[in-house]
Amino acid sequence: MHRLCITHRDIKPENMLLDVQNRLKMVDFGLSNMYKRGEKLVTACGSPCYASPEMIKGELYDPELTDVWSLGIVLFTMIMAKLPFEDDNTSVLYSKIKSGLYLIDKKVSPEYKDLLSRLINVRPENRLRLSQIRKHPWFVAFAKVNSFGINVGFDKIPIDDKIVTVM
Repeated sequence: MHRLCITHRDIKPENMLLDVQNRLKMVDFGLSNMYKRGEKLVTACGSPCYASPEMIKGELYDPELTDVWSLGIVLFTMIMAKLPFEDDNTSVLYSKIKSGLYLIDKKVSPEYKDLLSRLINVRPENRLRLSQIRKHPWFVAFAKVNSFGINVGFDKIPIDDKIVTVM
C-alpha cells in the first residue's frame, strides 16, 4: 500500500485476512487515503486502541509511520493476547496512548521487545519504516518459519491416532 502512496489508517486484526497461500490481505479501506511522498496528513480516524499518539493529538502525521504504530499494536496483541492500551473511558485511553507506556511479559524475547519499542514509539521519527522492519532480527527469525498454521478446508488436519485411541 505504501509503495502506492496509500495509507490504511485503520489497521487492526479485524481488517487483516490470510488467503489460502498465507498471504496477508488488508480489507476495509473506508478510512484509507492517498498521499504524496513526504506529505503529512491531519484527519484523525480509525479505531482508538490502534491510533497513533500524533493522530489522536490532532497533529500532522506521517501516513506510513502512523500505520506502523498500528502494526505494532497488532503485533503486541498477537503475541500478548491483549491490547497494550485499553480503557472504557476514551480520555483515559488517549492519555495511555500518548504516554506510550505498556507492560510486556518478561518471558518474551529481547528481539521482540526491541522490535515493539521501535514500532510502538511515541516519537514517530524513531519508528522503523517497513523496509527496516523486514531487516529486524525478530522479523527475520520469524519469517524463516514456513507456516502460519492450518487452513481449515484446505490443509489436511493432522490426527494423532494414539490420542484418538486413548480418547
